[in-house]
Amino acid sequence: MKFFADTADTAAISELAEAGLIDGVTTNPSLIHKSGRDFLEVTKEICALVDGPVSAEVVALDHAQMMREGETLRKIADNVCIKVPLTIDGLKTCRALTNDGTMVNVTLCFSANQALLAAKAGATFVSPFVGRHDDNGFDGMDLIRDIRLIYDNYDFATEILVASVRHATHVLESARIGADVMTAPPAVIKSLANHVLTEKGIASFTADWEKTGQSIPIA
Repeated sequence: MKFFADTADTAAISELAEAGLIDGVTTNPSLIHKSGRDFLEVTKEICALVDGPVSAEVVALDHAQMMREGETLRKIADNVCIKVPLTIDGLKTCRALTNDGTMVNVTLCFSANQALLAAKAGATFVSPFVGRHDDNGFDGMDLIRDIRLIYDNYDFATEILVASVRHATHVLESARIGADVMTAPPAVIKSLANHVLTEKGIASFTADWEKTGQSIPIA
């Protein structure tokens, strides 16, 4: 399963990329606002930090304006993936952009039927929001299972990009189900390394090493 960082924080992206832990980045208007930086400038910088797809979202709601915004965004870098909402206009834009060779991430997916439409429209990625689904009394992971089953039934090429990931269990369940990608804040990705027994083991080894009075020579 590929990991994308859901952030516009270039320092955090750089850290994860250098460690080989991410395969791409997703952004949205809220994350850009949080960064306090110019939209085009920060997107270009992010595209230079990773080799994989960088989702940059249109803000228009009608097809014609989405296409104009998409044209601007895809000129930023070759790895830009245009992010559009899961609406009829968004799906129309998705089809037009993918027909022209541009990657498209159809976002704000909350049902398997919506995901089916995204695949029919030729989306590169569909982004079901599991955390927000959970917030509204549903099981977000059941949504991922349904989409995986449908896509496998018809051999759709659209990749399932699990979004609104809140914790490590979301990541684990997504991997078990066979999601293609998950995107999460850097803190969630880094938290996957945490385990109490790892911490105890390091503390024990460190204590025992200190008792030897030795050090490893540094060349």
